[in-house]
Amino acid sequence: MNKTVTCLKAIAALLVLLFLDQLTKQLAATHLYQQKPIEILPGIFELRFLMNKGAAFGILQNHQYFFVALTSLIVCILIYIFFRIPAVSRYMPIKALLVLLTAGAIGNFVDRIRLGYVIDFLYFKLIDFPIFNVADCYVVVSVILLAILVLFYYKEEEMDELAEKLKPGKKQQY
Repeated sequence: MNKTVTCLKAIAALLVLLFLDQLTKQLAATHLYQQKPIEILPGIFELRFLMNKGAAFGILQNHQYFFVALTSLIVCILIYIFFRIPAVSRYMPIKALLVLLTAGAIGNFVDRIRLGYVIDFLYFKLIDFPIFNVADCYVVVSVILLAILVLFYYKEEEMDELAEKLKPGKKQQY
């Protein structure tokens, strides 16, 4: 597949994913802030507004500068990996998941920069799972699917080839 087309599709997908994340957070802020939670499945799942000034599971509260710096580094690494992986159909699943992962990182990054906290609003009450958001879903789903691809889909030789392509200074061949 053409590198330019691949890049344009990735940018378009990234923008759509970011839009959906930010839209859901805006809806949560508009309809859930200082309101009672909305039960979707009574006793199981509800929508509940939370200003999260930490990371996953609320760890490292009030360390926004650290998260901004870390996210910037992670996004740069993800973009580097995306462009180093050959734009061939065999590796498109990895490229797609890198876009999903990047969208999740940037979605929460936007909140941290714009608001000083991340808007979380999805809550599994049944298991008392920490409140999360759509960007968090992107990150979790992409990491799980990447692990499945690495463990069960790609052969060891293919992973070795990709690792070689990711080394700095190696020329790209498409």
